[in-house]
Amino acid sequence: MAELATIARPYAEALFQTAASDLNGTSQWLESLAAVAGNPQLLQYAGNPKVGDQQVFDLVTDVARVQLPPAGQNFLRAIIENGRLAALPEVAHQFREMKNAQGGSSDAVVYSAFPIPADQLGAVAQSLERRFGRKLNLTVQEDPSLIGGIRVVVGDEVLDTSVKARLEQMKVALTA
Repeated sequence: MAELATIARPYAEALFQTAASDLNGTSQWLESLAAVAGNPQLLQYAGNPKVGDQQVFDLVTDVARVQLPPAGQNFLRAIIENGRLAALPEVAHQFREMKNAQGGSSDAVVYSAFPIPADQLGAVAQSLERRFGRKLNLTVQEDPSLIGGIRVVVGDEVLDTSVKARLEQMKVALTA
């Protein structure tokens, strides 16, 4: 996927520079467009030579159900006209990373064997922010294979306190 990252970088940087006054608003509509652009059927439709750029633009905006500002419309048109619709999810990812870097935060995915109640999630978030030393934007995903505990992924850092990981550690210790 290095090729998509390379293609997406100039788009993400240009969008970040032009949207400096409204990063949160831009992030919202960009995430919506990226979710739509990640659909393989849409990409197949957009790649059809019989389908015009305006038809693709109309379809993406209709499915995304988001009100695009003029800058957003121009951005989406440029992406479509240059045949870079497949890179849009990576553009959104890089934009989010730049936004997080500017705000001093990071995205974190918390994998849990069971749903985490909202009141406990706040305490977990505070504990993780102290552990990683920065503000975290948490996303929770269930993974029953963990048996219990949580596994946290922040960028390239992993904190694994799951029962599954502890059992693996015990297995390695006993067989060594």
